[in-house]
Amino acid sequence: MKINQLIKFKPILKDKIWGGEKLATLLNKKSTRKDIGESWEISDVEGDTSIVTNGKLKGKNLKELISEYKSDLVGDKIYTHFGEKFPLLIKFIDAKEALSIQLHPNDKLSQERHNSFGKTEMWYVMQADEKANLIVGFQKEVTSEEYLKHLENKSLLDILNVDEVQKGDVYFIPTGRVHAIGAGVLLAEIQQTSDITYRIYDWDRPNPDGTFRDLHTEEAIDAIDYSVIDSYKTVYSEKENAASEIVSCQYFTTNVLPIKGEISINHQEKDSFVIYMCVEGSVEFQYENQTEKLQTGETILVPACIKNIKISSEGKSELLEVYIK
Repeated sequence: MKINQLIKFKPILKDKIWGGEKLATLLNKKSTRKDIGESWEISDVEGDTSIVTNGKLKGKNLKELISEYKSDLVGDKIYTHFGEKFPLLIKFIDAKEALSIQLHPNDKLSQERHNSFGKTEMWYVMQADEKANLIVGFQKEVTSEEYLKHLENKSLLDILNVDEVQKGDVYFIPTGRVHAIGAGVLLAEIQQTSDITYRIYDWDRPNPDGTFRDLHTEEAIDAIDYSVIDSYKTVYSEKENAASEIVSCQYFTTNVLPIKGEISINHQEKDSFVIYMCVEGSVEFQYENQTEKLQTGETILVPACIKNIKISSEGKSELLEVYIK
């Protein structure tokens, strides 16, 4: 039996030492806590499997869906390659304080050291306070020895690239690229299914109990990409009621889709599930006789076997459309 519905999942909220209130106040993530750093929207990370909240599949988890529906859910090529492991982790992140300066190992290192995928990711800035910034990459070429010297002297910011950001800014973070989300930034994150992070500097910030989070100085040295590029920000254009590509790599493709009125979408050429993240406004999805509303900060999964949907918005709304080529 084919899977025959659009799927919404219960967000998995994560306390973080650097988290704040924007996930609750701006994205309506229901929580009584004031330090929610991440909302995992679709996750197959061990111990954090997403659970369906709508339709006939309500109560089932993502692992059960893949086991039952296989390529109907994810697509033939993806099921052949990944089996019963969902390949992407989808998040919203609120940094009230700066995150640690970090990087992620590539597939080869992650497999050897952690029996895991690597963690290539991208960011779409949804809101940023005045002068809020992101750290992405190096501003000048350095050797591993120079990097270690700056790390020891607590002068990493002398060699790292820091960009002030605003709504709509996009950054692609391949494995090995040093990065950090600065204080005051709310963003959508799309990444490989992995929770492997090498933390290289944490601002000498203690946990509430006075301890400090682990640093991964030794592991990071040969995992860092020391190369430099002119600009780390992704340049893209967008067109109303049309999907415009903003990032495409072997792990995922992300389009930006501004919606006003109603559009019909055909995914016939895609051999993949399609994920929609609402990053502005609110929209309504229609599939056969089903309708699902999506507000800012909500996410929906369209199974690979569903090829035709309609999306409508009364005002101006914006979606991120995510799939695997």
